[in-house]
Amino acid sequence: QVHLVESGGGLVQSGGSLRLSCTASGFTLDYLAIDWFRQAPGKEREGVSCISGGGSTSYADSVKGRFTISRDNAKNTVYLQMNNLKPEDTAVYYCATKAICASSHSGIVGQGTQVTVSS
Repeated sequence: QVHLVESGGGLVQSGGSLRLSCTASGFTLDYLAIDWFRQAPGKEREGVSCISGGGSTSYADSVKGRFTISRDNAKNTVYLQMNNLKPEDTAVYYCATKAICASSHSGIVGQGTQVTVSS
C-alpha cells in the first residue's frame, strides 16, 4: 500500500516552533512535488507551502518568513519547520503529492496532524 504519514504536530505556545514530517511509504517521493496545506474548523482549506521535485519552494504569504519546507529524499520525507507560531496557525496540517506545485490536483493525501497554538 502507498500512503503518506504526517507527524510532529502538537500543542505549542504562541511564538514557539514545531517541525512537521511527511513520510512516504510504498513509493518514492524523489520526483514528486509535496504540498502542505491546512484546514481549520469552519475555514476553507489553505495552501501553506510546496516543494518541487527539484527543490524549488513556495509559501503562502501568511507563513512566509516563518515556515521553511525541505526534503530529504534519502529518508523519503519532507519537513515543514514552523517558527514563531501564531494562534491563527492552529489547524490540521496535511501533506499531499502533486506532479508539480502549480497543479490544483493532489494525489496521495496523508491523514493530517493537529497543530494547536495557544495565545
